[in-house]
Amino acid sequence: MKLLLLLGLVTLAQCLVSRIPLRRAKSLRQSLREHGLLNRYLKQHPYNLAAKYFPTSSSDEPLQNYLNTEYFGTISIGTPPQEFTVIFDTGSSNLWVPSVYCSSRSCSNHKRFNPADSTTFISTNDSLYIAYGTGSMTGVLGYDTVTVTGIEVINQIFGLSETEPGDFFYYAPFDGILGLAFPSIASSGATPVFDNMMAEGLVAKDLFSVYLSKNEQSGSFVLFGAIDPFYTTRGITWIPLSAETYWQITMDRYVSINGKSVACSLGCQAIVDTGTSLLAMPNGALSTILHTLGASSSGEIDCKSVSMLPDVVFHINGKAFPVSPSAYVMESNGFCSLGFEGMNVPTESGELWILGDIFIHEYYVIFNRAKNMVGLSPLP
Repeated sequence: MKLLLLLGLVTLAQCLVSRIPLRRAKSLRQSLREHGLLNRYLKQHPYNLAAKYFPTSSSDEPLQNYLNTEYFGTISIGTPPQEFTVIFDTGSSNLWVPSVYCSSRSCSNHKRFNPADSTTFISTNDSLYIAYGTGSMTGVLGYDTVTVTGIEVINQIFGLSETEPGDFFYYAPFDGILGLAFPSIASSGATPVFDNMMAEGLVAKDLFSVYLSKNEQSGSFVLFGAIDPFYTTRGITWIPLSAETYWQITMDRYVSINGKSVACSLGCQAIVDTGTSLLAMPNGALSTILHTLGASSSGEIDCKSVSMLPDVVFHINGKAFPVSPSAYVMESNGFCSLGFEGMNVPTESGELWILGDIFIHEYYVIFNRAKNMVGLSPLP
């Protein structure tokens, strides 16, 4: 009897913790470059990463940052399950995937959800509209079972796209997006997947954690409901959120290189965003940092000098969080560039930084909804 009880508890514990492997693939930027379309794309769609975080209306959620995203995982929707490759994005809150209703070329080479093939699908008359810097996604909302590596969320609301942004997203390596930010920024008031996981008691703890391996292919994961102690041997620094919208925190009044302050002298905000590959900052800060590191205005740097580059150090909640050259230098075909980018930030919002995958590579990151904090643990 005790053995059966123990086995039952083990099974329950396994259901309350879900590890989703992430795979690394070519970003949309790389695909566009390989097809000779990148320059045309950037000319037609001026790049403004900050637009994602300062939309013009409550339904706007610019997709431009996904140009650089490289990490994707698999979920399923419906009964029997239909699988989709999605971005687990801490910088947005909606779940949506392409559908058989989609008439755009962008949907033609991606997996599309078919409601007729799911016995648990519930339709609605509610529409979904999300404006992007490259066009717009329109669709309808529906409910179905969403499965994330063993965790089944019954009656999860999600978007079924009918149109998607222009033809360039034909080359996107993902089907859809699973947002992991707060309900307050969800389009159409849709409840995010993780909020339903918490409400239904499907996770052991109201948190999830992310590890992004520097390995080109494997090792990365999102872990729902738990903290893997293997990645926290160097301790966890807990940082309170400054807003319950994105995973936004306050940085101290300086970013330093070789002990000298180079940016953020008046203090600034930072968003920890798995949906952005690079590390984004105000244009003025970018110019200063590129000059300090000896890079060109476009971020290119002599590969021979990489071994001599210093850490870029972020000061957050009284502690230093260095980002090493091995994380921020990108090498491709014998050319080296820095994984930093500038962005235009609305004046009234002050300085905003986006701590994307370049930063996350250096830390095991815990997104704690129970305490509304971000935990950072340095990786070996």
